[in-house]
Amino acid sequence: MDYKSAGVNIEAGEALVDSIKPFVKATRTPGVLSEIGLFGGFYDARFPELEHPVLVASADGVGTKLKVAIMAGVHHTVGQCLVNHCVNDILACGARPLFFLDYFATGRLESGVARDVIKGMAAACIENECALLGGETAEMPSIYSDGDYDVAGTIVGVVDKSKILNGSRVDVGDVLIGLPSTGLHTNGYSLARAALFPTYNVDQFVASLGTTVGDALLTVHRSYVNVVSPLLKADLINGLSHITGGGIVGNTSRILRDGLELHVSWGSWDMPPIFDLIQRAGEITSEEMRHVFNLGVGMILVVAPNNVDNVMNQLAAERPFLVGSIATST
Repeated sequence: MDYKSAGVNIEAGEALVDSIKPFVKATRTPGVLSEIGLFGGFYDARFPELEHPVLVASADGVGTKLKVAIMAGVHHTVGQCLVNHCVNDILACGARPLFFLDYFATGRLESGVARDVIKGMAAACIENECALLGGETAEMPSIYSDGDYDVAGTIVGVVDKSKILNGSRVDVGDVLIGLPSTGLHTNGYSLARAALFPTYNVDQFVASLGTTVGDALLTVHRSYVNVVSPLLKADLINGLSHITGGGIVGNTSRILRDGLELHVSWGSWDMPPIFDLIQRAGEITSEEMRHVFNLGVGMILVVAPNNVDNVMNQLAAERPFLVGSIATST
């Protein structure tokens, strides 16, 4: 016996690393001190522009959105989704990204699939001005079936201690400003697939969507860092909420201290048609839709009343909308 006959192809893994080196190199930022292939990635931890730098880290995956990617045979978008999701999570703490680490696991390594996924990660890292510092590829035939794979990522960013967003600045009367999502982003796919695929095919064109079901579901989870960062620098934001699993209420409640509650103006923004299709196909209650999906709200900015007009004007190109407000809990 040998390793290859047991289902693990070391040579294929080495060939994959060679094929992705140009993508990874393109993400290099001034803080990177190492090349891909070492046992660890090195990053210069000097931040002379910050008075008291604080590192912020987060890890996540993209869930069963991967099943849609496998069904459709489209793999580059999920890599972008992974990076952008993690970027948005630390952005909600006020941080900017520094570097990203990925984990790709599969039953049998298909170099073209892995290459597309990692190429998408690299593209998102460039967009977010962070480095793809390293990662791991694991071939585990006893864990995953042929054709299946999973991805996860860890991001590290930095924020000046005085600029940390942790909910302490959120107060009664603050206004919730929403930035539109591009669809489901990376949450709710188990329910979406259960609702849609008994009726629809992944490559089926739906007029209300203006595209196929698969393309609508695989739309890239957008990053908000380049949009929100100027507002953070101008000290115009009291809090940020990245709307992922748990919906608007579940996520935004995480930054509310005791004595505060959300007043959400449901229906005050345009919900992307993919959510209506899911709700009708699965006969899902509005309460459950609000609990599971972002419903078209990708990021919520919590803003003091006297700053609302300024923020709305600066975000005009992003089509912001009012979501609700912060009130005293009853």
